[in-house]
Amino acid sequence: MIARRLTAEALGSAVLLAAVVGSGIMGERLSGGNVAIALLANTLATAAVLTVLTTVLGPVSGAHFNPAVTLVFALSREIAIRTGCLYVAAQIVGAIAGVLAAHAMFAVPLIEVSQKLRDGPAQWLSEFVATFGLILTIAGALRWRPAATAHLVGLYIASAYWFTASTSFANPAVTLARAMTASFSGIAPHSVPGFVAAQIGAAFAGAAASRWLYGDEAFALSAPSSTAPAGAGR
Repeated sequence: MIARRLTAEALGSAVLLAAVVGSGIMGERLSGGNVAIALLANTLATAAVLTVLTTVLGPVSGAHFNPAVTLVFALSREIAIRTGCLYVAAQIVGAIAGVLAAHAMFAVPLIEVSQKLRDGPAQWLSEFVATFGLILTIAGALRWRPAATAHLVGLYIASAYWFTASTSFANPAVTLARAMTASFSGIAPHSVPGFVAAQIGAAFAGAAASRWLYGDEAFALSAPSSTAPAGAGR
């Protein structure tokens, strides 16, 4: 049922962004200016909620929560183009709603504009690497250990927070939504196009590399209606 799948994608994206932005605000408030502690809090909350969301909503929609992931499954013909477009719309709307919810919970203005610049080749390369690795993780998990997909995606994102200079957004919907928060997790609107371009480029590269490494079954889904857990990025 498409309505149920779209609701799962929107809801999952909303909760994911509420966790990303909310934990960023909480971490910044409680860390006493220690950026490493704030980032650690942000990492743990994001990885944990991503694992939970992928586990509980994966059987409903595939738990993409990420236009780059949806693009890969559309390229692999595991999801129809029209359905993929609806998924992306639901993900973006849900992500924005999650930012608004986080702001409301922490009593800050509902809509802000981030001033946190994340520009330059190092940042773009970081987003390419983060997204490319996410796609490989999802494809490998679905190919060899489908039941472990949620945990593997959560672990990958937790590590990518720390080994990439960009802290691994790896998700166009997340990137767009995080331009609407002036908190620790924000990204200036000026920096969004570079991030999104790197993420989309990595989706194409990751899809090709996964098929070469894992074979044509790399993105094959065993559950009906293409709803096996996929994973999201954040």
